[in-house]
Amino acid sequence: MQTITLGRSGLDVSRICFGTWQIGGDWGSFDSDAAIDAIRQARELGVTFFDTAQAYGFGASEELLGRALRPDLDRDRDSVVIATKGGIEPGSDRPRKATREFLRSGVEQSLRHLGVDHIDLYQVHWPDERTPAEETASALQELVDEGKIRHAGVSNYDSEQLAAFDRTRPVETLQPPYHLLRRDIETDPLPYAREHDIGVLVYSALGSGLLTGALTADATFEASDWRSQSSAFQGENLRRNVAVVEELKEFAAGRNASVSQLAIAWTLAQPGVHVAIVGARRARNIADSVGAADLELTTGDLAEIDRITAAGVPVTGASPEGIA
Repeated sequence: MQTITLGRSGLDVSRICFGTWQIGGDWGSFDSDAAIDAIRQARELGVTFFDTAQAYGFGASEELLGRALRPDLDRDRDSVVIATKGGIEPGSDRPRKATREFLRSGVEQSLRHLGVDHIDLYQVHWPDERTPAEETASALQELVDEGKIRHAGVSNYDSEQLAAFDRTRPVETLQPPYHLLRRDIETDPLPYAREHDIGVLVYSALGSGLLTGALTADATFEASDWRSQSSAFQGENLRRNVAVVEELKEFAAGRNASVSQLAIAWTLAQPGVHVAIVGARRARNIADSVGAADLELTTGDLAEIDRITAAGVPVTGASPEGIA
């Protein structure tokens, strides 16, 4: 597994990060034992970086990740890098809450759920315009000073919000959504992140399942799966994107790769992107994703991928307020 220094955080991490959003309950039912097997398979394949969040099942995902990594955590805590996120409370009257009090409470809860004495990377999950950036940034610095977290980053911020945070303490990492059918960060905030050496770990590299090649034009989802409420996964939008993925699948086959590997490798080939976050509910699925780190795409490959995806419909995702 290739490793990389995650920007100015200085963290040495695998280029593939195992994400655990899919085991928090918002993606339908899942088998806990199978999910634990997938996490442990990722470790065997060389993954050292794991990302979760307080909001993924209000601690359920963190607890499961802690259980899965317990042998590594007990044997050598520094052999894995654990990132989690806080600062949101979905379903409340104020879903974005990056206040000093709420962040501090969230860190304490995450430490208990994960079963660790420190968090390697703590990220503000979504920007909170009602809380001054100075308060949010200084709260995280206090937690660093106390040894409860080692590094501080943000998720879903734009360049203006990054700059406001930077005025109090450096933003070490940024976690934005990015995939072949969602490229808006190329305009903002990816250029800012490159300029300031911010470590970028992108989520949704597989387009919330679209870029796995497993979805059909008539796919349906459980009511508990947020995609059942998303316009991107219904009707003509879904049909058009499935057609794009089928063409990508053919192109990937010519490179002796799966379409998932192609999509992940594409994100890793973009300037300023350090890490791609991928998840899996079963051990057999993570091996395919890990293989993407070794897939090198030529300039010609990237141009052909751009041509194919031009026919796609842009895909967004869920936010603390709802689903587009």
